[in-house]
Amino acid sequence: MTRMQDSARAQLRPASLSLSRVWVLAAAFVLIGSALPLHARSQSTKPPHESRHQIDDLEDAWRDAVLNSNATAMASLLSDDYTAITASGTLQNKEEALENMRATSRHITSLTISERKVRFYGQTAVVTSLADLEGTNAGGSDVTGSYRYTRVYVRDPQGHWKIVSFEASRIREPGPRHKPQSHP
Repeated sequence: MTRMQDSARAQLRPASLSLSRVWVLAAAFVLIGSALPLHARSQSTKPPHESRHQIDDLEDAWRDAVLNSNATAMASLLSDDYTAITASGTLQNKEEALENMRATSRHITSLTISERKVRFYGQTAVVTSLADLEGTNAGGSDVTGSYRYTRVYVRDPQGHWKIVSFEASRIREPGPRHKPQSHP
């Protein structure tokens, strides 16, 4: 090798080391940059077990409000834009649900909740359960039976969980199926 080639190689070597250092630093910045949002996200949300405990407590408060026809307690659980689809298929907003509760025409004497499942999607919790209840509705009609329901909670900007949606479906007992009428 000539002296000129050695000199050129010596000049290239520091440049290639500098280039590899740049790549290492760039990779480190990318890793740190991608880890920061994950760290910030984990700091801004409650641990899953704490949120689950909060939802369980709210579900118990909802049950107590229903059993005691406590519209004040129910009002604190529902969001202002609350929407319900009742087991009879009617829509209710917050005020309608509270007015229905204030009316003494409905009387629930027993409400047993089972098979509760809670799933979280960021600041949203979806609860599904089985409710066995005994009671009467307006006009004394019997509402005793088993119901499946879905309740959706959203954490508001102050960090409080509020019910935004509810839907209930009555579980029908299996029985003989009706055959469709044939038309001549």
